[in-house]
Amino acid sequence: MKFRSLQEGLRQLLLARIESRQLTGLQLARQAGFQQAHVSNFLNRKRSLSLDAMDRVLGALRLSVLDLLDPAEVGKRATILPPSDDEFENVLLVEGATAAGEAEITSESVRDILKFKKSFLRRLRPEPASARERWRRFVLIKVDAHDGMSMYPRLLPGATLLIDRHYNSMKPYRRSERNMYAVRSGAGCTVKYVEMAGHNLVLRPHNEVYPVGVLEIEQGKRFSDYIVGRVCHVGIET
Repeated sequence: MKFRSLQEGLRQLLLARIESRQLTGLQLARQAGFQQAHVSNFLNRKRSLSLDAMDRVLGALRLSVLDLLDPAEVGKRATILPPSDDEFENVLLVEGATAAGEAEITSESVRDILKFKKSFLRRLRPEPASARERWRRFVLIKVDAHDGMSMYPRLLPGATLLIDRHYNSMKPYRRSERNMYAVRSGAGCTVKYVEMAGHNLVLRPHNEVYPVGVLEIEQGKRFSDYIVGRVCHVGIET
């Protein structure tokens, strides 16, 4: 929501009240401490209001900025899912780009909702290499054909992966097993084993037919900025 949109929302609200005879331009000018011409110019889109002026108008009419928001826009952008009060937790299925780039998930980004036992999720150990407290911890993504076959037989195309986004460390979760990670790649993410080589991330497939990828870490960033999270559960439809 941009400041210009808020101004237009205020303009439309004022015009509606004037049209319904709940308010006049002169009354508004007196209540907010403006010249009547100032209010008239705003209503006729000949000028905009400063932040201070908007605050004065909102205060005079006992409104808040929330009254200016489009309910449909708020609904699209609102975070969803209050804590569940039963033994299951709702986990959101999203696109790879959303998993890689959005700390909180908005309703418009959700493809599906699956349930996992809270006791299972609580047993999973986080291992943050950089701050992720504000990130929704668990998300789900679908594996595409390329990633699925590159990690075969551990994955298959179309598998649903539970990603722990609070685990962006290179530390092995189990001593005898390499971690699978969702890794930020371009506008989305890929699923691979990950190693460090100098200032690069090496993205290694399980299936040796597929090539090894190398991801250069940008100046000022760390390897953990590229790791979306550890794959901690694989669901394969049959």
